Amino acid sequence: MFLYTGLRKSVGQRRSSNDTESIPSRDRLEMCHAVNAFFVELPHRKEPQINTIKETQKAWSGVFTEGTDKRVETFTESISFDRRLYEVDIRASIAHARMLSDVKILTAEEFRQLEEALLAIRLEIEEGNFEYKIELEDIHMHIEHALIEKIGDVGRKLHTARSRNDQVVTDLRLWVRDAIDRIDRCLLDVQSAFVGRCDADFDVILPGYTHLQRAQPVLAPHYWLAYCEKFQRDRERLGDCRKRVNILGLGSAALAGTSLPIDRTKTAEYLGFERIAANSLDATSDRDFIRETAFCLVEIALHLSTFAEEWILWSTAEFNFLRLPQTFCTGSSIMPQKVNPDVLELIRGKTARVSSSLHSLIMLTKGLPLAYNRDLQEDKLPIFDAFDTVEAALSLAAPLIEGAVLQKESIQSRLELGYLDATVLMEYLIQKGVPQRTAHGIVGRLVRTAMESDVPLASLPLNVFQEIHDGFDDKVFTVLGAKNAVVAMKSYGSTAPSEVRKQIDDWKEKIGREQAVV
Repeated sequence: MFLYTGLRKSVGQRRSSNDTESIPSRDRLEMCHAVNAFFVELPHRKEPQINTIKETQKAWSGVFTEGTDKRVETFTESISFDRRLYEVDIRASIAHARMLSDVKILTAEEFRQLEEALLAIRLEIEEGNFEYKIELEDIHMHIEHALIEKIGDVGRKLHTARSRNDQVVTDLRLWVRDAIDRIDRCLLDVQSAFVGRCDADFDVILPGYTHLQRAQPVLAPHYWLAYCEKFQRDRERLGDCRKRVNILGLGSAALAGTSLPIDRTKTAEYLGFERIAANSLDATSDRDFIRETAFCLVEIALHLSTFAEEWILWSTAEFNFLRLPQTFCTGSSIMPQKVNPDVLELIRGKTARVSSSLHSLIMLTKGLPLAYNRDLQEDKLPIFDAFDTVEAALSLAAPLIEGAVLQKESIQSRLELGYLDATVLMEYLIQKGVPQRTAHGIVGRLVRTAMESDVPLASLPLNVFQEIHDGFDDKVFTVLGAKNAVVAMKSYGSTAPSEVRKQIDDWKEKIGREQAVV
């Protein structure tokens, strides 16, 4: 009986394919939870929907005189979640077999049979025709078992000069490397969405905030490019992290290497690894690369959360800066008028989930002695979930950003509230030779006067300015008002229109160049 007979009822028989990399993140997570639930329930089922195999067929059973307790098999299995490593496991196995053939441990004919059989197994998995059994523990043993069933003793030779310890870390490095590249492309899409807004929104001035209080006026594209900068740092962090991911562990065997004359340089070449792990003890126990990657994902999630929080606020009636596309909102079961920013709220909320993945990995690995320990089986669920969550959030953020509309009239109607021009007025006095602290006090008194009359600074008559400081003349009005305050800016990286325009052009050129490469 095919394992997923019971599982498919749980996940709604959405697909016939077992290729989890092609399944949307939400479905993959639901599938993972369903498989876990399936295995947890196994001891209580009268007729479990699962095949059994003879204990003597276990790869490590030679020294044992007793079979494994079924409860242990259920507790120790990882096929419910590591099955998604099937493609990288097969990729790495073909490279390993090719290297063994190069050094004459395998014949050319044996390599041909191994490669052909492994590719056939991959196709079976992708087409949904592969059988899973908890007795085989993990994806690595499933593939080896299927290989032996297909080609007999030649299949038994694949594990030569290899342990599951270096096999799994190699698979993980390949999987994480591919996932990093996917996340980088998603981040580029989000940057492109922000840059794509800049021209249409160029003349929109928004109130900038500190302490969630109105502070100074900024151009809307200045806001958009601020997020491009944040996500660029995320991409650079991932790129730097990828260098430490892209190291070959295969060939380290269990922990001490091998006495067989293998060529790890060849294996690295076949798999696209830039370096080879120099210490076998370290190579099989190292999970630094997973923790570091998880930290990079947490940073992305935090930036997404900041963006989501800001746009949630901006979409409220109190702010009314932004109208979100209804295709990315939901309603209320009781209040007919509600258009809720649920996607943004979940992007914000799922940051906790990504952060917890990092904490799980830290606690999992905090006190393990060298080299490999079975605890490390549990490193996959947190990193898989962190990648799935961030990738799903980014894939929704890009079209949401593109589809949102600034409420220009609403923004403009209240733009002069909050005395956004006060700082520029202070700097106007500084340019006339007034010490900064003195200028700060003068403008503070002017703001207090304007607040008492409930008017903007620009509405105060000249004589009021001159009563507080006799150095004012009618030129003071050239720096008052939000628009004049923006135009007055001069520094590199500021919200000055000329500076923002240069930054937009730079980002367009950069993104266009990178999209051409992708």
